[in-house]
Formats: sequence, C-alpha cells, structure tokens
Amino acid sequence: MGFGTALIYSLLGIAVVFLALVLLMVMIKLITALGNRLEKPAPAGEPEPAGGAEIPAAPGSTGELKLYDTDPRTAAMLMAIVADELQIPVNELRFLSIREVKEDS
Repeated sequence: MGFGTALIYSLLGIAVVFLALVLLMVMIKLITALGNRLEKPAPAGEPEPAGGAEIPAAPGSTGELKLYDTDPRTAAMLMAIVADELQIPVNELRFLSIREVKEDS
C-alpha cells in the first residue's frame, strides 16, 4: 500500500468518525426537544421554585423568618430568650419577622 492510498484511508476513517459524531449530536438534540415538549407546563398561578427542587423545612419549623436590620445570630438569641421566658419549646413558636428598633438619643 502506497502513501497516497494510506492517506485516503485515513481521511475516510476520520470523516466517518466525524459523521457519526454529528449524527449523535443531532439525535441528542431531537430527543431533548421532544422531551421538553412532553413535559407538563407549570400552572400559571404557581411560580416554579428557583434552582430546581424546593428545600424542605426542618422538622418543627413553621416557615420563613424575615430579618430586618438584624443579623441571624442576634435573631436566634432573641428567639431562645422568648422561648425560655414563655417556657415553650422554640419549635412550637412562630416568628414571622424580627426587626431591630433603633432609639433616637
């Protein structure tokens, strides 16, 4: 086999490999497009959770706490103090928001 024949066989082999890769790419795109069409759209009134699945709440928690002008450490101490004063476990209390009240001097 001469150099010219070997070169032609090599180029033909490379062309076959690239053609197979292109066909695989097209097949993947088609399957993805069909899969996206078959998915059920979310109801109009409910927003989709950001970032995929929603993070479940810890056992005993009652939802989201909004902090205004206070850091989480201070809020945790305040919740612990309130629970201790009321003699009630923290997971039975519901805190909606905590706001620092600044007094004018």
